[in-house]
Amino acid sequence: MFERFTKDARDVVKGAYTHVEGSGEGGQCVEPEHLLLALLDREGGRGPFALAALGLDERRESVREALRDARRRAGLTQAETDALAGLGIDVGEIVARVEEAHGVGALAGDRKGKGRWSGRVTFGRGAKEVLERSLRVALAQRDRHIGDEHLLLALTLRPGVPAEVLADHGVTYESLVRVLYGSGGEAKAS
Repeated sequence: MFERFTKDARDVVKGAYTHVEGSGEGGQCVEPEHLLLALLDREGGRGPFALAALGLDERRESVREALRDARRRAGLTQAETDALAGLGIDVGEIVARVEEAHGVGALAGDRKGKGRWSGRVTFGRGAKEVLERSLRVALAQRDRHIGDEHLLLALTLRPGVPAEVLADHGVTYESLVRVLYGSGGEAKAS
């Protein structure tokens, strides 16, 4: 599948690896959040163009902050946090108690002071799903290669923190398709 990736898409994957390696996190897996962070770092390519066209350029730090907040909540989306609150479970209180006992970032798998993990960085299940879905998105749009825009579109289709954070900032699959393909790009990959 990687042979179909454009240089821009490959650069996003490399950037996601860089985010994992530089984070000091316990889990040494590339996750969908890392792919989104790598897309936010980029300046060239169709994905960053679409994000800029949707007004995300000046709100990139807000997206990064929302991703950090979700990581502190052990990767729970705001919708999941709200659902737990409906059951009487205060996720904010749980995070505060765990961090009080074990340090800031404890639920995020923060490994500060625990040595460097010497294994190889791999793709987590969520990131693999995004990569597979990017192929389906490209095929649905009748594109011959997988570009960074297909990775971005796939991130909006997969339920989870990146899709929720993007939607909260006005970036949805439909809005991206309109920017990237105009009104004729209505095909939706499952």
